[in-house]
Amino acid sequence: MGVSRPVRVLEFVGAAALGGVLALVGAASIGRLGGGTTVQQVTQEPQSVPTSLTTSPRSNGLSPEKIFTKDGPGVVQITATSVSQTPSSGFNLIPSTPQTQQAIGSGFVIDKAGHIVTNYHVIENAEKVQVSFSGQDELAAKIVGEDRSTDVAVLKVNQHSRALTPLPLGVSGSVVVGDPVYAIGNPFGLTRTLTTGVVSAVQRQIIAPNSVPIDNVIQTDAAINHGNSGGPLIDRAGNVIGVTSQIETGSSSQGNVGIGFAIPIDTVRNVAAQIISSGRARHAFLGVSSLPLTRQLVQLFRLPAKKGLLVQKVENGSAAAKVGMKAGTTRVVVDGESYQVGGDIIIAVDHQPVTTPSELYAAVNSHQPGDKIKVELFHQGKRKTVTVTLGERPGTQ
Repeated sequence: MGVSRPVRVLEFVGAAALGGVLALVGAASIGRLGGGTTVQQVTQEPQSVPTSLTTSPRSNGLSPEKIFTKDGPGVVQITATSVSQTPSSGFNLIPSTPQTQQAIGSGFVIDKAGHIVTNYHVIENAEKVQVSFSGQDELAAKIVGEDRSTDVAVLKVNQHSRALTPLPLGVSGSVVVGDPVYAIGNPFGLTRTLTTGVVSAVQRQIIAPNSVPIDNVIQTDAAINHGNSGGPLIDRAGNVIGVTSQIETGSSSQGNVGIGFAIPIDTVRNVAAQIISSGRARHAFLGVSSLPLTRQLVQLFRLPAKKGLLVQKVENGSAAAKVGMKAGTTRVVVDGESYQVGGDIIIAVDHQPVTTPSELYAAVNSHQPGDKIKVELFHQGKRKTVTVTLGERPGTQ
């Protein structure tokens, strides 16, 4: 069984003998990425949501050279410095020694105000963060805010708008297996490296730094290695569809084995907008997992809806559980896919049809915890509408 790891490079610089030694460090398991970080609230201009956080339309495909030329200038290398104390020994006769640790990752510009998106685990516990655009320049960056539940952080640099190249954000909900993708980042500290591949799976789930699941994750075979953390995963039109975050390393390898994961940009867009606006993100929570209906499912089991989401699981104590939503109880395999049938079928949220888990996620996350939404569903074969008071996702700050 392989191990999924965050893809950053850690460099340890000791007070004396450890200077300059490079170490590649990942989490011990998919769910263990680290602890907290200090948030420095930035109240300088502007507080409105950047225009680049809006959706960019798809266009005809660009060549890898054009994608790199277009988006490369907006990708940065991030160096996060933290200091830890080695424990004293010999009945405290030998004093503790400060150790300087540097994490090297990637990020990308999202607006002309100087906001940069990266992974939370790249800047975790950082006392100083620096951003490099060309590999030679280094700018001080402030942490605007972070969200451990999605492994997303937003930084800000004071740089003239003419020097900034914001990357357009795409739509991750429309990504399908086989789509060509491109990753630009700094693997092993090698600045602005382009790798290519395809979307190899969608709707994956990885574990965030605070041990809660991140849903609708994009899997790719584009080479992603330590140091790529926080960099963009880009579609054929040059739009960012994800933020590279973790890799599957196999049982012993520390490098890429062809399985990498990117946090979907639909999630990142929402989180980044909240962080820029208020310094933190809150996550509304319905409490269901679901799978899309297929024609075969509808025909084989004579389901009452042709399109919608088959509820697979309802979390205990969640908003969905409180209104009586039910998951399927009978496991079946159709066209090689496993489903739990016999439960509710969600067809719309606030009168808008939902046919994919990404659409349901987007509908819920357009609200705040405590908001009320109307969910249309088939419950025990009968169509009904229930009013749900959304909760807050467990484990969030």
